[in-house]
Amino acid sequence: MAAQSRREFLAAAAASIAASAIELQANPLGLPVGSQIYPLRSMLKDFPGFVKMMAGIGVTRLELCSPDRLDTGEFKVLSNAKEVKKILADHGLKAESCHFSLDELRSNQPRCIEWAKEVGVTQILTNSLGDGNGDDHPTMDQVKKAADEYNGIAAVAAKAGVQQALHNEGFEVSMVGDKRTYDLLFDLLDPELVKYQFQMSTINSGLVGAEYFQKYPGRFISMHVQDVDMNAPLREGRRPQVAVGKGSIDWAKTFRAAKTGGIKNYFVEQSWELTQQSVAYLKALLV
Repeated sequence: MAAQSRREFLAAAAASIAASAIELQANPLGLPVGSQIYPLRSMLKDFPGFVKMMAGIGVTRLELCSPDRLDTGEFKVLSNAKEVKKILADHGLKAESCHFSLDELRSNQPRCIEWAKEVGVTQILTNSLGDGNGDDHPTMDQVKKAADEYNGIAAVAAKAGVQQALHNEGFEVSMVGDKRTYDLLFDLLDPELVKYQFQMSTINSGLVGAEYFQKYPGRFISMHVQDVDMNAPLREGRRPQVAVGKGSIDWAKTFRAAKTGGIKNYFVEQSWELTQQSVAYLKALLV
């Protein structure tokens, strides 16, 4: 009887160790689960409550937007950088990434960097280089001009110890002749000064994250995580977003390729309803 109990004990211990190992692997690549605040901006007025809520679903990293991002002042709650950092720390969260508009970086980059560093941000992004550069229909000269300007912005950031990165929105997914603007920028932007953040929903425009991570190894730092049902009917010219794991993107393949791409962090960027479902899926995803 005692021997049987010992066998049962050892079996239970082995099962517990195995379960712990699975739990340790669950977050893809061992990276913390992050969330971009922009789609959830209506919830920011009670920032401590918002941070507590995000911690409650398993998010440990927030990607911020600058306090001056919107004219409506929805992000003014973020103005006090030290207070933002404290509130995050109180709930076990960090913010290592933040978006600033291109115009902000043009007009007051030192102030942007100062605020970011006080919060603990180590990477600064802008969503697009299209402002003043042809927007969604640039010429080749405008693409070159945009790249030269952003290399200069990134050089200033690098001297301050901050990594500059670029998202991909309308300008980046546009075409110049038979070439994608995004692909042109990989040749024009300095690979040390500028990293990239991949918007997974641009699968709508034919950009597949796993393919880009493999094509441009080491050039990425981050990604915005959304899933898209490419078999659903078009809505305003696009396939609809769904919770991660319920759409057409192969997430195990994506995260394996992300390691090659150089991804250091990722942020769910969806509505609150979809964010909850997506975070739960990512916490259980084995890669």
